[in-house]
Amino acid sequence: MLRGIHVTFDSAPLRQRSPADAEPVSIDLGAHATRTVALGGAVSGAVGLLALVAASTGQVIGGAGATAAAGVIGGIFLLFALVVLFSWRTLSRPRRLVFSADGIRMDDPQGRPWSVAWDELAGLAISRTAQRRVKPADHVVRRILVRLDMFPADPGFRARHPEMEPLWELHRVRNGYRLPFGSAPEFLPRIDDAIRRHRSDIYQGIRDEGFTVGLQ
Repeated sequence: MLRGIHVTFDSAPLRQRSPADAEPVSIDLGAHATRTVALGGAVSGAVGLLALVAASTGQVIGGAGATAAAGVIGGIFLLFALVVLFSWRTLSRPRRLVFSADGIRMDDPQGRPWSVAWDELAGLAISRTAQRRVKPADHVVRRILVRLDMFPADPGFRARHPEMEPLWELHRVRNGYRLPFGSAPEFLPRIDDAIRRHRSDIYQGIRDEGFTVGLQ
């Protein structure tokens, strides 16, 4: 559950540049997703296999109940690893988010490509949500959810862009589209710079949306 929403803005002045001076910025979403999925699948597979081996060979301390629990947990982790394996082609497909003089576009040849002209947008913002520290591992690696929020300039936007409907009011954004990147804090400065380069006049900055226990 999200708590109090706080809005923060970068202290650096917004730089208005002409489209002719602004170089395109391309963010490789496919490579990031591939690394994340590969790491998650590998860790889940290893944990699941170790738990199942320990349960089947009687190496679990705590009696029959603990052995059965280890077997169940191992099966869940191994199942997740298998889901990642069979979904690999979809999850790791090539995708790029490009900011150019014309607007924003999602290059996703095997999925849902879309493009939006700058004059179709009334506002842009970056939202981030930090995962609350609820277990020891959270103090080692703190996950930060990053999203790009896009707010249409006119009521006809939705009718013109049915391909973007899955992003409409996603994850509690209101009257806008939210493109989630998952736990990707490294995208923050790149997206921030890309928007400042091209349309700083409609940029609303970085919004901190409190904390969440689980990742969306």
